[in-house]
Amino acid sequence: MKISIIGAGSAVFSLRLVQDLCRTPGLADSVVCLMDIDAERLDDVHRLFARFLQESGSRLRIEATLDRRHSLQGADFVIDTAMVANYDQWRKGWDIAHRLGYRFGGSLHVMHDEAFWINFHQLNLMESIVQDMIDICPNAWLVLVANPVLAGTTYLSRTYRGVKVVGMCHGYHGIYDVASVLGLDPEKLSFEIPGVNHFVWSNRFACDGRDVFPLLDRWIEEKSEEYFRSCPPCHPMGPKAIDLYRRFGVFPIGDTGSPGGGSWGYWYHMDRDTERKWREDPAGWFDQYIVDGRANLSGIHRAATDPSVRISDALPGTSGEPMIPLIEALACGVERTVIVNIPNSGGFVEGVPRDFEVEVPATVNARGIHGHATRKLPAPVLAFLARDRIAPVELELAAFRTGRREYLVDMLLMDPWTRSVEQADELCSEILALPFHVEMRKHFGA
Repeated sequence: MKISIIGAGSAVFSLRLVQDLCRTPGLADSVVCLMDIDAERLDDVHRLFARFLQESGSRLRIEATLDRRHSLQGADFVIDTAMVANYDQWRKGWDIAHRLGYRFGGSLHVMHDEAFWINFHQLNLMESIVQDMIDICPNAWLVLVANPVLAGTTYLSRTYRGVKVVGMCHGYHGIYDVASVLGLDPEKLSFEIPGVNHFVWSNRFACDGRDVFPLLDRWIEEKSEEYFRSCPPCHPMGPKAIDLYRRFGVFPIGDTGSPGGGSWGYWYHMDRDTERKWREDPAGWFDQYIVDGRANLSGIHRAATDPSVRISDALPGTSGEPMIPLIEALACGVERTVIVNIPNSGGFVEGVPRDFEVEVPATVNARGIHGHATRKLPAPVLAFLARDRIAPVELELAAFRTGRREYLVDMLLMDPWTRSVEQADELCSEILALPFHVEMRKHFGA
């Protein structure tokens, strides 16, 4: 089995995948090809992996290359973790948007790491990977991990119908944060968390066969106010998450209301005083995210060049990521249920178009990925899903397909912080004028 990791310079994530492979007997003899365009980071990661495999006595074989087409030769699975943009490119766009009146809590397409100027380059990369796969390894699975999982899975599945594409996200792990606060055994949980990527809601939640929602209701009434006084901002059991649960009757999980998913909904972010009331600080959250990311890169380089560091000691247990269990199920016929991002072809989430991405549990085995029908979400949740997730992505993909700049402006008009056509048009113009958007300017005729 050959697994190609595109964007393997995301070293912590890639090393976790290799760690999981080492602990998966059916995949223990696999070849892992690391591919990145950054030679220094790729070299660091390759050295880390080689040392980890030596320490663990693994039979895995590791290759490294700067050539993507070479990495695809003979691949059975292609894991896309690559991010084209860097943190500075996020920031420069956010600075423009903030100056023009945009705030966190609006659409994913402005004050978020899935902003339209990031997604354009990501979608281009995803499409070029698929085109290479059709030429080189047409029977391989593309496992889409890099954002935008929602737009990417939708676009690639619609455009390249013969290609096997599945999106993966660990946001559903947020259910374990809820369980931890409630003191539940994570090994005894069962749940359903349907929706679309970065907008998923638990409408079934049990522990050892008993419904958890009555326990959650008691915790809210008896303990939540005390908990709020000490929990960190943007917490998955903070006042914002609890208010959303009270409002809709289903619980927001993972990135649904967090900065990682766009800090939805905007009414919790009207101004800084409102954010303080709800213990929300998306700007601070992203600041820390970027600081941590840069620290990880520095730490990886130090570890790679210091032979005294024992790599395996830093990685106890398994990652909990769903990618390797998915690959084992597909490759080895070990049937299991995995939460995936796939087209809604079977009407798995009522109210979502059949050719649009949904995040649902699926039975995965040697015959493929088979989504499960889920309980219908409440009408208000489906209405917000259609307005805030489906509609803007449809316009984004229409803009990407056609190169029509006015579609970008129309998409920006959907952001709750847009107050005029002129404001949206100015944001679009200033973003396109940034020096690293040459390809984007050409695409949109700017």
